[in-house]
Amino acid sequence: MEWFHCGRCGSFFQAPPGDPDERVCTKCGRDPSLGVEPQPSRAQSDGQKAEAAQDDDAQDHREHHEGRRKRRNSLVARLVFGWLLTMVVVVVSVKLIWPDDPPEKQTADSVANSVKGTAGDEAVVKLDKALPDCSVTLTGYLGASTDEERNQFVKDPLATAGRMSRFHSLNPLPRLEPSTLRNTENSLLSIPGRQAIETRWKSTDGLIIDCVFVQEDGEWRIDWEHFARYQPYPWSLFVSGEGPPEAEFRLLARQRVTRDGPASSHMDLVISPPRFGHPRETGQPNIEIILRRDSPDGRILTAGFKQRTDGVSPFGSTLAGLEEDDMLRVRVTLRRSSNDQPEGGKWKFDLIKVNACHWLSTDDPGVKPEPETP
Repeated sequence: MEWFHCGRCGSFFQAPPGDPDERVCTKCGRDPSLGVEPQPSRAQSDGQKAEAAQDDDAQDHREHHEGRRKRRNSLVARLVFGWLLTMVVVVVSVKLIWPDDPPEKQTADSVANSVKGTAGDEAVVKLDKALPDCSVTLTGYLGASTDEERNQFVKDPLATAGRMSRFHSLNPLPRLEPSTLRNTENSLLSIPGRQAIETRWKSTDGLIIDCVFVQEDGEWRIDWEHFARYQPYPWSLFVSGEGPPEAEFRLLARQRVTRDGPASSHMDLVISPPRFGHPRETGQPNIEIILRRDSPDGRILTAGFKQRTDGVSPFGSTLAGLEEDDMLRVRVTLRRSSNDQPEGGKWKFDLIKVNACHWLSTDDPGVKPEPETP
């Protein structure tokens, strides 16, 4: 219902907002318009204006937020498009420069393929598993105060006990503090009938120690003869004429340069004792041995020196030699006798046998002798 003004009697009345021709004043019962459309009241007009203003404000607010949303979406779209365009440019550039894979990736893949599934993997796994036990064994050996205590950390303890006791009674045992040693290099060894690991250690005061561990009864034990450079009698006493006239020694051999060189029919050797902890130095005294190159011992030594020159270590070790390049580790049996020639000194030394071109406690010589010449 709406309010209207009657032009006939001047009163206000309410009527439906329908056809003005059918509208009748409720006071006088006549047509109220007199041909003029009556206007709504002021209160109604103000309310409608306020409502219209609110509708306009709401519309403006909606339009403002709608504009911000459209601008934000447009910015995101431009950023995504720019990123995609950049990636396309990068991919195209890489393909133009490296038609296949980049060199770095090729190298990494080739290395991974060459190592994966090979003996290299097996060696790494074995070393990672064994080295903690080897470290415990070496620490226990060096920390022991008696031969009885040390004996439990070495291979073949029953056979080694007597030799260890006699050796230490004549040779001073170097004192090493386990906490000063750091493991530097390791390699598996293929010793016949044994699993072995060659390790190297460096102390804080510069000593370099190599120690070989052999697996025995499920434990990693020290090859004591190799570690101690075992010999039944001290080298210095043997050379000076004391003790047994024949004995086995672990020594270092170097070929003396002769006029004919390798073409000479004889090999002139200078044999020296090793110096513990200083592999590139030798001890004193030295002796000289001369033997024929085509003899069994000469052929073994020739093969050993050639292998040393080629950088090949016995039993498949991957570690480079510790000694000077022209020095060869040998285990030899020597005989001492009186020298009838005054200019040659009091004693004469003969090479009885070359047992091995290494210091390990195995009968395998570690090299294949040079073939015998016809």
